[in-house]
Amino acid sequence: MRRGISIAAAVTVVALSASACGGSGGSASSKPKDPKDVSGTITYWDTSDAATEAPAYQALIKEFEAKYPKIKVNYQPVPFTDIEQKFKSAAKSGKGAPDVIRTDVGLMAEYASLGYIAPLDGTAALKDTSDFNTGPMNTTKYNGKTYGVPSVTDTLGILYNKDLLKKAGIAGPPATWDEFIADAKTIKQKTGAYGTYVNPDAYFLLPLLYSNGADMADTSSKKITISDDKAVTALTTAKKIYDEASMKVDFANAYQNMQTAFKNGKVAMLVQGPWSVSDDLTGPAFKGKESNLGFAPVPAGAGGTAQAPTGGHDLTVYQGSRNLDASYLFTQFMTSTASQITIAEKNGTLPTRKSAYTDAVTADAKIAGFEPILAKTARPRVALPQVGSLFTPMQQNYAKILQGDESVKSGLDATAKQFQQLLPGYSVG
Repeated sequence: MRRGISIAAAVTVVALSASACGGSGGSASSKPKDPKDVSGTITYWDTSDAATEAPAYQALIKEFEAKYPKIKVNYQPVPFTDIEQKFKSAAKSGKGAPDVIRTDVGLMAEYASLGYIAPLDGTAALKDTSDFNTGPMNTTKYNGKTYGVPSVTDTLGILYNKDLLKKAGIAGPPATWDEFIADAKTIKQKTGAYGTYVNPDAYFLLPLLYSNGADMADTSSKKITISDDKAVTALTTAKKIYDEASMKVDFANAYQNMQTAFKNGKVAMLVQGPWSVSDDLTGPAFKGKESNLGFAPVPAGAGGTAQAPTGGHDLTVYQGSRNLDASYLFTQFMTSTASQITIAEKNGTLPTRKSAYTDAVTADAKIAGFEPILAKTARPRVALPQVGSLFTPMQQNYAKILQGDESVKSGLDATAKQFQQLLPGYSVG
């Protein structure tokens, strides 16, 4: 695991900065060119699904080239699982990096801390930010600067089987975690179906942490907070849900079994994201009766606020690009309202712009269902370059807590100690 920027990486950052300032396309600090005068070739790395999503993006690229005939886009699909290491290797060496990258929001802080992506404040890529939903927009920030433009987004909410809740005599989805547990018990007693299925992936623990006022760490005070009293409350609730409200979890195949149980009508409520809906609608509980699938925000906890992590992708620009002005224009075009409407209609993904939620876009029940959830509850993960690495120890100890191999407090204390190895300079709060 990286514990800081190495000397080699630091030298690379300096080189990239020099390259960016001396490139033919201009830089964030130079006067932007008139768009009609911008020319050159840029390379775009796209991680969207090659079969189902990429064609819509490729069509937009043709529109961009028609609008800006002096700019050529070299489109390169890169598997999502490969892009992080591939980009970091290219950026560190200064060879073969793309000009524009479709970047997972969880990687923003790391790329920015290494100097691999350019700040976009004041560039053509980032004009009016007021149209973006707060959750996606906040994923682009690091140390007071903006390093990306939100492209597509998602968050977690409650997906539920309306028929099962009705049969149990429950008027609507739970507003608090205590109600969630109570409703789950009622559903089991009155319908025979389980109230929920706990996903043991640590990412799905975040709504419980956030809604109880807890988090992994506090960057302002440089404290690790994963073992504080609020986190203990959150994990105690998670353990209670697992023990009292969940179908038995097969930890080896948890996600697949969770999905199967839900779409077959054996589970009534899930903490889940919009990406699962297409699969949900293939099961007998929802196929041909799509309106039976309900959408609601995650419940609130002791903190009184329902919050869930923001997912999705931002477009970022390589700091060492020699065609920055063309890269800025491309980023602006691909994240415009018109482009986001096109992508939402063709791919069924959630737009990041408020103005993109047109009647045609929200005709998709999934998008209509998650729009208010996104606006009300989505928040970014803690802006740490190491945030991705923090999930590994948290995942390991969360599973032990759920299975009773560790107490809540001992499991969180162990997680905090492991966090200290990844966050030099941080103390345990």
